[in-house]
Amino acid sequence: MCQNPARNLPARLGLIALLVAAACCGRVPRGAGAEETRWRSAFERIRREYAQRHVEVLADDTFEGREAGSRGGRAASVYLGQQFQKFKLAGAGSAGGYYQAFGNNYRNILGRLEGSDPELKHEFILVGAHYDHVGYGTASNSYGPTGYIHNGADDNASGAAALLAVADAFAHVDPPPKRTIIFALWDAEEKGLLGSKHWLADPTIPLKDLVLAVNMDMVGRVRNDRVEVIGTRTTRGLRRIVSEHNREPALLLDFTWEMADNSDHHPFYQRGIPILMLHSGLHSDYHRPSDDVERVDPEGIARSARVLFGAAYELANQPSRATFRTAARGEGLSEQRAREVAAPAAPGRFGVRWSEATAAGGVTVSSVDYGSPAEKAGLKPGDRITQFAGQPVRGGDDLRALVATAPVQTAVAIDRGGQPAELPIELRGNPARLGFAWRTDDASPGCVIVTRVTPGSPAARADLRVNDVIYRIGATDFASSDDFHRLASTLPMPFELEVERKGKIDIRTLTPWLPESPQAVEVAKPTGE
Repeated sequence: MCQNPARNLPARLGLIALLVAAACCGRVPRGAGAEETRWRSAFERIRREYAQRHVEVLADDTFEGREAGSRGGRAASVYLGQQFQKFKLAGAGSAGGYYQAFGNNYRNILGRLEGSDPELKHEFILVGAHYDHVGYGTASNSYGPTGYIHNGADDNASGAAALLAVADAFAHVDPPPKRTIIFALWDAEEKGLLGSKHWLADPTIPLKDLVLAVNMDMVGRVRNDRVEVIGTRTTRGLRRIVSEHNREPALLLDFTWEMADNSDHHPFYQRGIPILMLHSGLHSDYHRPSDDVERVDPEGIARSARVLFGAAYELANQPSRATFRTAARGEGLSEQRAREVAAPAAPGRFGVRWSEATAAGGVTVSSVDYGSPAEKAGLKPGDRITQFAGQPVRGGDDLRALVATAPVQTAVAIDRGGQPAELPIELRGNPARLGFAWRTDDASPGCVIVTRVTPGSPAARADLRVNDVIYRIGATDFASSDDFHRLASTLPMPFELEVERKGKIDIRTLTPWLPESPQAVEVAKPTGE
């Protein structure tokens, strides 16, 4: 909704004057807001109501669109500094305060939660979001109309609100995490990522000790549960960490390999620092006056904040620090698309097409592939298959499963014009004990990624799909493809797989269609079929 720049402004000028006066003398006003309710655990403190409250404040006309260097931007920085003070964070800005001034009256806001481990507290996890927007808009930064307050509820009051929720949760962790957490609210992002770039040029901690930089930018328009996740390839194992903290109600995480110079994560990436960013996507209100609070999804903000809180907390407590994965510099969307294409289908073992039979049961052969095992065995169109490998065929699902898992030397029972017959047949390839192929990924050690699923196989019946990521087999971690192959070849079925699909982790159970027998064949390498 377009807003008049003067709407309700006179009534609010007194509040702006108070906040700006406090900002100019370097103090944060005390006593604003009621004492926050304490939840049972730090994680549970991250609620939609909390996100809603901060977005409503930051996206109010009072702050006139929070343009960096403006009176509204300065007033917003006072409000945010006040929140850091409420969390009892130490100052991590200039001279031990919350603020770091730079440029044309701009300032970053930085707070510090000291780590609890005597050694690891000298390493840092940075959690950041920009708080500025574009003010009244100009031809260079607005899609119009200009001259009206652009409140930037999603961009990026939503990210700033998520950061405050995460900071509040960390402030209530007892004891604190082992590594120190730096909370950074960047100014002048809309003017070219100036706040994060300035801090990297004049850091308030040793950059060599920065383990990971988290960024939250536009997390307020979660649609169809989808959130884009950027940066998981900048350090090994990050995708799994993020997924394991994507708790119910879980988001659908789009792990993109793209690394665009469009938010405050990018300057850290350029410096070789691992990064992680969540983003709920662009929309028609982007950089327009209509990006208002009533269009923001506060539950989506809270869900995104919970994921990042969990991931940051784990990374802050790991015994060894995350290191930058240099191969990420050469990866992008084109390579992602190429790597995620399904592997070619394996040659069919049988070589028939069929239609479902009616009351008689079984399936009726409609065509037979030239040179196939079925043709060599003497099958013809019109034959009704009633049994395969000694098992009844009630329909197509039965036949697919039996073809996938039967031994090479087997038999097919048919009805041809009312006359029963049993034909010996030699199938192509090995029986599919699992029925899927896989690959590995340098960015995700200790997992395998599905590249092909054989129709009718145990994997297909368990609804395993291409690009599913398998983290455990039979409740056991594995270090390599060889370890997985050994376990997959020897574990008695049924057994469970821990599978991640788009950030959601589920358990899939692989069950044999036929009882296990001594004739079971080893799983072929490296495809896993």
